[in-house]
Amino acid sequence: MEIRESILLIVLATALVTVIPRVLPLIVLSRFELPDWAMRWLSFVPISVMAALVGQELFVHEEQIVWFNGNLKLLAAVPTLIVALKTRSLLLTVIAGMGTLMVLRYFWG
Repeated sequence: MEIRESILLIVLATALVTVIPRVLPLIVLSRFELPDWAMRWLSFVPISVMAALVGQELFVHEEQIVWFNGNLKLLAAVPTLIVALKTRSLLLTVIAGMGTLMVLRYFWG
């Protein structure tokens, strides 16, 4: 199998473009301590990203906002949320969500 130079350069360039945004902030920010307001602001980033991902998955289908009418994912989210709040276990939450959605799709999907 022959590897052309242009393909190799494309792979290396994409690797570089992927690594730089991840490594550069670590290198720069490891040299000094961020102020308290910045640390508080950054503490909200993970939950904001998770809320955006889950919200889009629950409420958007084929580029349309879907509310309650036949939205099985939203129905499955209710018992999943209950399990998550009661157990605080990621494994049990995933199992509850997948199991609930599987049952809902079997009967109504």
